Amino acid sequence: QLSCLLKMVTLHGIPKDLDSYPTDLLLFLSPSDYAATGNCRQFFTNIGKANVDVLPREAPQRQQLLLEALECLEIPGTEISAGSAEALGWLVCDLGEEYIRSSGGRLLKHLSQCGSLVPEQEEAIRDVLSSGNTTFGPPAAWSAFTLSELGGLIPVLGPSILQQIPQ
Repeated sequence: QLSCLLKMVTLHGIPKDLDSYPTDLLLFLSPSDYAATGNCRQFFTNIGKANVDVLPREAPQRQQLLLEALECLEIPGTEISAGSAEALGWLVCDLGEEYIRSSGGRLLKHLSQCGSLVPEQEEAIRDVLSSGNTTFGPPAAWSAFTLSELGGLIPVLGPSILQQIPQ
């Protein structure tokens, strides 16, 4: 339905007020099409606010969006800055394990909001948290507050981390 709606909206070109349309609609628009109305960073910031469930993880459009976002945000390697993570929004949920490891704790807040993670991502998150090189510190120093901050990542922790957390 959204794809069809986009065709209707863009029938006579890209409207100048595209930012006023639902963000879910942008999932079916190419960043190059959007360039006429704004910059690509703004486009991906808007995409990051869209409903992630509209496109399944395996959808080619979703994979293409991530690739284009990394290019737009000029992320040359696998290390994501806090600002870029904010601009990526839910696209962070599609980043591979190498990005999670290289970015340290900067992605944890965003990853905790992902509906599901693949096993490689979960392992990378455990490695980052186990290292103690995050704002949370080592698991042995965690408190109830830390666990509430980790929120959606608690199911990912695993026994090796859970055993280190003080009661």
